Amino acid sequence: MSNTYQKKFLQSSQEKHVASVPTGSRAGIIFSMVAVYIIWGSTYLGIRFALVSFPPFLMSGIRFVIAGGLLLVLARLRGLPFPNRAQWIGAAVVGALLILGGYGGVSFAEQWVSSGLAAVGAAASPLWTALFIGFMGKWPTRKEWLGLSVGFVGVILLNVGNGLWANPLGAIALILAPIGWALGSAISTRVSLPTGFMASAAEMLIGGVLLLIVSLLTGEHITGSPQTSALLALLYLIVFGSLIAYSAYMYLLQHVRTSFATSYAYVNPVIAIFLGMALASERITLIGVLAMVMILASVVLISVERTKRG
Repeated sequence: MSNTYQKKFLQSSQEKHVASVPTGSRAGIIFSMVAVYIIWGSTYLGIRFALVSFPPFLMSGIRFVIAGGLLLVLARLRGLPFPNRAQWIGAAVVGALLILGGYGGVSFAEQWVSSGLAAVGAAASPLWTALFIGFMGKWPTRKEWLGLSVGFVGVILLNVGNGLWANPLGAIALILAPIGWALGSAISTRVSLPTGFMASAAEMLIGGVLLLIVSLLTGEHITGSPQTSALLALLYLIVFGSLIAYSAYMYLLQHVRTSFATSYAYVNPVIAIFLGMALASERITLIGVLAMVMILASVVLISVERTKRG
C-alpha cells in the first residue's frame, strides 16, 4: 500500500541514513522488486482467506503486533537503538494512518469487496498523495491535474459500477483506506522516526495495538476454531506480507529512486485480480476493468510528471 509521490518529502529522511547504508547489490534490488511486486499483490487474496475465520481488525492487529515484535528483535540484534519519546510519537502518528487506516481499512472492506477490487481501490493512494503534497506547498501541474481527474473518475466508476455501495461501510472503507495511507506517507517525512528497520517495527507495533483496540471496541471475536487455510493465510501475511515485503520496500527506498521503488502500485492490482480469478473464483466487470485502467493510467501520468519536475 505506500505510493509514488513522496520523493521530495522522503529525500530528507533518506539523507539521514545514506551514510550508513551500503550500495545495494543488483541481486538485492531485483529480489526486493520481485518481493514487493508479487508478494504485496498477493496479500489482498491472503487477507480474504484469513477473513474466513478472523474478523478484520483482530486479524490485522495480530498480524502487525507479531510482525512488529519480530522486526523489533531483529533491529535490536543489528544494534539499532530503541526509539526515544519523540520517535515513538512520530511512529504512532504514521502507524495510525498507514497500519490502522490503510491496512485496517482494506481488510474491513474485503468483507464485502473482492480482493482484486480492493487492490484497485488501494492503487488510488498516489492520487491522494499528490493532493496532500499540494497542501504542503507543491501543487500539481496541468498534466498532473489531468491525471488526478482521470484517476478520480476511475475511483467513481469503481465504486458505482461494481455495486460496492450495496454495503456502504465497505465502500466507504475502500475510499478512506488509500487516503489514510497517502496521508501517513506524506506525514512520515515530517515527523521524527527511529532509524532504519526500527521505524517499521515501531509503526507496525503501534498500528497493530491500535487495530486490536478497535477490534475490542467493536466487539469482534472469533467464532469457532479457525480453519487451517485461514491460519496459513495469516502466517503468510505476517512472514511474507509484513516482514519480507515491507523490509524489501524499505531496502528499495534506500538504494533506488523513490519513483522506482513505489512502482509496485502499477503492478499490485494486476497481480491481485489475476490471483483472485485463478484461486478464489473472483470476477471483475468491464466497468471494473475500465476503472483499473483509468486509475493506473493516472498514476503513471502523475508519476512521470513528478519525475520530470525532480
